[in-house]
Amino acid sequence: MNNLLTLVQSVLSTSATRWQVMTELIPPELLNLEPAKGEWSAIDCLQHVIDTERQVFPVRLQAFLRGQDFPGFDPALQQGKARAKRSPSIMAKEFSDLRNANLKLLEKVTEADLTLTARHAELGQVTLGEMLNEWAGHDLMHIVQAERAIMQYFIPGTGSWRKYFSDHDFNAHQ
Repeated sequence: MNNLLTLVQSVLSTSATRWQVMTELIPPELLNLEPAKGEWSAIDCLQHVIDTERQVFPVRLQAFLRGQDFPGFDPALQQGKARAKRSPSIMAKEFSDLRNANLKLLEKVTEADLTLTARHAELGQVTLGEMLNEWAGHDLMHIVQAERAIMQYFIPGTGSWRKYFSDHDFNAHQ
């Protein structure tokens, strides 16, 4: 398999396009659909990745490269701009711009840098390699979460096929 940097860059390079396609082709009412209890809507997921693309991942990456520790991140305390005033496609464009800048920053990282350590306020000692794995996983997790929130609209109308969705709690729209 390819090295970690190549794998992380490949995942991070696809996310902006995926968000742009979702926000251009899926109606806003589905993107804003109230999800199952304890979940986020697709648009909430997009706002969160915008917040982390601005306030978390580049800050942490730079801290590792400077040999500095960094604080934790609480999404509830760090909400970004009110999304009600922005269209989903504008939000996706904002994410894309932030991601492109962060991919340029990531190009500065070498294989040797992956072992750099820093102290995370909540997790303790972590490596840059671990944070890069988390960044890629975080991206994919929130895309899946957004798609799952959108999918909830369709589950009640599946009739006899509903049993194939029984492993999940899709009761938000019954």
